[in-house]
Amino acid sequence: MMLYSLTLAEAAEGLKSKKFSSSELTEAVLARIKEVNPGLNAYITVTEDLAKESAKMADEKLAKGEVASPLFGIPAGLKDIFNTKGVRTTCCSNIIRDFVPPYDATVVEKLKNSGLVLTGKLNMDEFACGASTEHSCFGVTANPWDKERVSGGSSGGSAAAVAADMSFYSLGTDTGGSIRQPASLCGCVGLKVTYGRVSRSGVTAMASSWDTVGPFAKTVRDAAIVLNVIAGADKRDSTTPPVAVPDYTKNLGESVKGLKIGVPKEYFGEGIDPEVSSAVRAAIKEYEKMGAVVKEVSLPYTKYALAVYYIAMPAELSANLARFDGIRFGSGPKGKTENLVDYYFATRSEGFGDEIKRRIMIGTYVLSAGYYDAYYRKAQKVRTLIIEDFKKAFKDVDVLATPVSPFPAFKIGEKKDDPLAMYLADILTIPVSCAGVPAISIPCGFAGSGESGAKKLPIGMQLIGPQFSEDLLLKTAAAYEQATEWHKLKPAL
Repeated sequence: MMLYSLTLAEAAEGLKSKKFSSSELTEAVLARIKEVNPGLNAYITVTEDLAKESAKMADEKLAKGEVASPLFGIPAGLKDIFNTKGVRTTCCSNIIRDFVPPYDATVVEKLKNSGLVLTGKLNMDEFACGASTEHSCFGVTANPWDKERVSGGSSGGSAAAVAADMSFYSLGTDTGGSIRQPASLCGCVGLKVTYGRVSRSGVTAMASSWDTVGPFAKTVRDAAIVLNVIAGADKRDSTTPPVAVPDYTKNLGESVKGLKIGVPKEYFGEGIDPEVSSAVRAAIKEYEKMGAVVKEVSLPYTKYALAVYYIAMPAELSANLARFDGIRFGSGPKGKTENLVDYYFATRSEGFGDEIKRRIMIGTYVLSAGYYDAYYRKAQKVRTLIIEDFKKAFKDVDVLATPVSPFPAFKIGEKKDDPLAMYLADILTIPVSCAGVPAISIPCGFAGSGESGAKKLPIGMQLIGPQFSEDLLLKTAAAYEQATEWHKLKPAL
């Protein structure tokens, strides 16, 4: 077996037992990146020299037995939205294409303290706005299972890198589905945490009351190992409450007998691809075989979640991106301008892509005098009703099981010119984000096997839990993973 194809847990065990060194592991991953990244475009910055240097230092500490974390000496890439000291961080936008941060994000600091070997920064939709990575100034990230299709978004590069064995794990952000949807489309594990479970300090803000940080991994155990390191309160982020961080690996392998799983009827209706619906229902039946109790539930306000999101999110985004004016942050215009207003116009016209401009205009409109109450305030009231929907459901069941994406990976260019069709890609993930509760995407099958000559495309199942129930979600996801083989299948690259 090639070293790059190991899981994070296997790689950590191999380092501990001295079967191989961090340098050997890192060389294997860097060689893999050189081999497959040109055809996928998951990495936009490869930090080869830094990775080799970090691996060498890790080996020295490993030799002395100075290692406490299972992440020590393990190579990984990060979505290009996390500040990395001395390493270019662009958010895949032309406006900050050459920005090199003077400090690390809190999560990056935590990973470095745990022995991170950073292999590079990963592609994403510009400022995390999109569901396909087609809105990146560095071009689209192709899906490892079919290079004519998207890898999802906005964290498409993070998902593709893990699925293609170019990273043992990666970090992404999830505002409306940006970890779960690409994880589903690329066939890996993706965890959206409870709002505030992981610090956002040093992570470029998109929509501040929605943004979360979480891991992509090859297995549920791997995701739990990463969450153990990055979770917890942070004095630099006032939205991280002082909730204790359990050992997320502790309950993995436990039985789910007697667990109550709710199946929201609203998530299996019109617009859901039949192969997606059938794969997720088959996965839910697998839980019944393991002794879980399945019952139908209703989340009636689900249908309003998309509208709430596309009012509240652009409003917060337009406020957050106001600082990128070419003076405080971002590069200025190429030519000369007559006055300050022209300077702003030129800076933002040249620096921002179409999707960012679209969302800024929507956001500024719904916050403007005379429209704030009609749109933004009303959206926040409906968001509260969606939160109550979930609270009510969790009185009857322990977790919810749904599809992640209404369809498998779509073709590159298929939805790019139709923003509404693109926004529907997140219709099953946004309600969870509205409520601020955790959810995980795990592989549960493939679509396309029935068509002549069609490539198989991964399908993900979404498990949703109450706030701060990541340990329960990981246990539930691990039980399914151990009972099936989906997570072991790899794209032919």
